[in-house]
Amino acid sequence: MVNKLLIVESPSKAKTISKYLGGKYTVRASVGHIRDLPKSNKKAIDIEGGFKPHYEIVKGKEKIVIELKDLAEKADEVILATDLDREGEAIAWHLSQLLDIPASKAQRITYSEITKSAIEDALTRPRKIDQNLRRAQEARRVLDRLVGYDLSGLIWKKVRYGLSAGRVQSPALRILVEREREIKAFIPEKYWAITALTKTPKEEDLALTCEEEPRDEGVKNSIIKEAQSNQWAVKSVEETQTKRSPKPPFITSSLQQAASTRLGFSPGRTMSVAQKLYEAGLITYMRTDSMALSDMAKNQISAVVSDKFGRENLTTRDWKTKSKNAQEAHEAIRPTDFSKGKAGLTSDQKSLYELIWSRTIASQMTDAQILRTKITAMVGENKTPDFSANGSRVLSLGWLLADPEARGEEVELPKVAEKEKLTFISANAEAKETQPPSRYTEAGLIKELEKREIGRPSTYASIIDTIVKRGYVEKIGRALKPTDVGEVVSTFLEQNFTDYISDTFTAEMENELDDIASGKRDYEKTLKDFYTPFSKTVKDKGKTAAKITNLGDAPAEFKCPACGGAMVIKLSRDGKFLSCKKYPDCMGSLTMEGKEIKPDEPIGNDPKTNLPIFIKIGRFGPYVQLGEKIKGGPKPKSASLPKGIDVEKITLEDAIKYISLPRELGAHPKTGKPIVAAIGRFGPYIMHDGDFRSLKAPLNVFDIIFEQALEIILKPKETRRRFGKTPKKSGASA
Repeated sequence: MVNKLLIVESPSKAKTISKYLGGKYTVRASVGHIRDLPKSNKKAIDIEGGFKPHYEIVKGKEKIVIELKDLAEKADEVILATDLDREGEAIAWHLSQLLDIPASKAQRITYSEITKSAIEDALTRPRKIDQNLRRAQEARRVLDRLVGYDLSGLIWKKVRYGLSAGRVQSPALRILVEREREIKAFIPEKYWAITALTKTPKEEDLALTCEEEPRDEGVKNSIIKEAQSNQWAVKSVEETQTKRSPKPPFITSSLQQAASTRLGFSPGRTMSVAQKLYEAGLITYMRTDSMALSDMAKNQISAVVSDKFGRENLTTRDWKTKSKNAQEAHEAIRPTDFSKGKAGLTSDQKSLYELIWSRTIASQMTDAQILRTKITAMVGENKTPDFSANGSRVLSLGWLLADPEARGEEVELPKVAEKEKLTFISANAEAKETQPPSRYTEAGLIKELEKREIGRPSTYASIIDTIVKRGYVEKIGRALKPTDVGEVVSTFLEQNFTDYISDTFTAEMENELDDIASGKRDYEKTLKDFYTPFSKTVKDKGKTAAKITNLGDAPAEFKCPACGGAMVIKLSRDGKFLSCKKYPDCMGSLTMEGKEIKPDEPIGNDPKTNLPIFIKIGRFGPYVQLGEKIKGGPKPKSASLPKGIDVEKITLEDAIKYISLPRELGAHPKTGKPIVAAIGRFGPYIMHDGDFRSLKAPLNVFDIIFEQALEIILKPKETRRRFGKTPKKSGASA
């Protein structure tokens, strides 16, 4: 019997495919990438040798590699069945290299859905690894590493230690910062929104809005006066029948946008849930920029529409992808079986599946027919601005039958005729202000990145995730707002690397990577053409770029609390603050709200060491520190304060108690290693030899004794229950 090994990325995918193949293949998972560049850039890439990457086995994957290598050596055939994108092609290549699979034994297959028929069909069409696709992924990885490493090193010197920058994340951050500047520069204008309530000849209410929004209070008063003292009549009634066409099936970016708007999912959450649906065989591959649907899919949709919504609502449509780099051989994101209107294990999976199902079904249905109505009313002899009301109602639902949430609110207006008299009831003027442009939401930023061709669909989630994790952007509700640090980093890059973070340059670089994938460009030449001038710019800026210490003058109303002089805005590790312009000759400083920042004063001295004790605020909250930090000396002992403690009310006695942590309670009877009680970032805990256990009330770190702690340590550690999973009962079959 022929021994065949089939390798995929994820264990859940391996489980699904193994079930389809019925024991004919040994199916194993690499659990994602098995090799990557080391953290040190000096070791990672041989620039002089032609930008050759040096790969290392991903930490923790050693056992997986040993098992796969053993299985590959024994197998007569090795099928590399990783995902059908560049990342999947790269993983397949890394597997072939690391496992020493001879070309005669290695076969590569791809499929856009994990169904029995799709897998069986893919196995009949094996091919060799596409080296162009693999090189394109490698070029992106190497390019991003070179840019990130060089830029980050410069930012450490010129802005602040520990900051970083990325090739694609930096333009995304710049877009958010530019919008924030527009918001800050916006000067609101007051205006009045004037409404009037009237009655038709049939005594039906008709609410109307003035078509002019006056900025001048005198004009507003004049309009109100005219409305109250003149006759009203219908000037015109316009009825227009329009259509609403369905949207195309989902691609990666549109799925992320719709899931954000409809379900409140972040892009990362959307892709994680979609990955689970794909691995379970419920949807097609979720990293795609193609809107195409296969004939088989269209036939399935036709049957569902005819059965559920009536054949009269069926219209076959061929959707063409706008992106010039779209891979039309791929399909849109769609269900694998349209007869399943609902699917998934968790609530997230069910919601996202239903969104995908309804969008795909709707894409093959007739237009919705909408009647839009506009009633315009005139006041007196028509010297006053017109008042109007707009309404709409659905005449024929069409595709809205499959996607009712897209319907929107209907406003049906009363029937009136031109020149009919209206009875004035009341008028109201509400003072309002013009609003600045809105901050980008995650969905909005993805749409903007896509429009500017920055990044690719598979990278949008990681771009947003990265700038949030770095602390450059914070989420306020659904809006993305640059932090002080984010604004400073973006400003530095704009001032010194304008070309490299511009939309045009970033989009052209993406096109060059696409050309490597299609075999039109050479890997080494592409990287050399970019990196030679880029590295020179970095070196030059290292000598000439000014170090960012001041972020501009502070508002004139803020004066130095020490000398009364002018102040400037500066950046600290915890954000912006105001510093005296004469620093270091004058040490006066204020918070951005104008509160004086005084040098740390100890709340007292520790009786054992006679060292001062300070209360400080760090990135993870308030903490107690014993002694002052001395340059070149050891780090002072510190302890986090428990959650909910009022910093203003902490006494010296309290501080001494907190600084006593961590408490060593005694030695474990078997290992001889200490059991310790302490308070950490996530609350109170006890620890032994790297085994951490949370401490629950009524026990606390200050009073717990050795015997109590040992009892907790000796208990088996509770495994964290995964969302959507329920533990199997004892004796239940697997």
